[in-house]
Amino acid sequence: MVQFNDWCDAADTPLGNHHLHIKTGRAVDRPTGVQLTAAAVPGHYAAEERIARALRRLGKPGAADLVTGLLPQTKQIRSGDLGEIYATEWIEAHSGYRAPIKRLRWKDHRNMAMRGDDVIGMVLDQATQRLRFLKTEAKSRASLRAQTLTEARAGLDKDNGRPSSHALSFISARLLELANEPLADAIDDALVRHGIPLASVQHLLFTFSGNAPRALLTQSLQAYPGQINQWGVALHVDGHAAFVGAIYDRVIANANQP
Repeated sequence: MVQFNDWCDAADTPLGNHHLHIKTGRAVDRPTGVQLTAAAVPGHYAAEERIARALRRLGKPGAADLVTGLLPQTKQIRSGDLGEIYATEWIEAHSGYRAPIKRLRWKDHRNMAMRGDDVIGMVLDQATQRLRFLKTEAKSRASLRAQTLTEARAGLDKDNGRPSSHALSFISARLLELANEPLADAIDDALVRHGIPLASVQHLLFTFSGNAPRALLTQSLQAYPGQINQWGVALHVDGHAAFVGAIYDRVIANANQP
């Protein structure tokens, strides 16, 4: 886990029925943010069991080659991947939902962005024994702009605001491979038997940026005309590009430590 509270300050703002949460990286704790994030990144590209097996079979150099070979090489893709990683980590730690798979493990190519819903959180409602969903769009920009949030809103509003059936089928298939049959069955039941009522859907607009996001996110949430509850969550780190670069440099350095 990236342990946001160890290197960020946090501020919460209710906005009617919606909610804004902003984390701001503390300059003095920037090295901690790099270190904690770099420790979490490899597990988003490869299962811990795969890395451990490579260590046993191939030794430290072979495992290092495996990890570094999965990392994106371009600044843009690294930034986008890190936005999705941070969104996944925040969901797992702070939302009450679970992000049951780490989607980047199934990328077509390390220098390509993944398509479809960025992250889908879910939790089983104990009263109904049916799933509730957190549909997420994650955006990472050195300088966040209103157009980026417009694009995110378009993604959230696709499929009438619900998670796409393609994305849920993908998660279900991966969960079966991971032997999590109960959750896979619950997803399939939502797709085939019960449907997904809007009351069981929540939206998360997650941003990771180098400029202050409060005004833009506030405007975006207040302008939303629909009935789905909205969360705006932002991670603001000055020197965004250098921070991203430092994280991936640390991941590579960690992999190559003797």
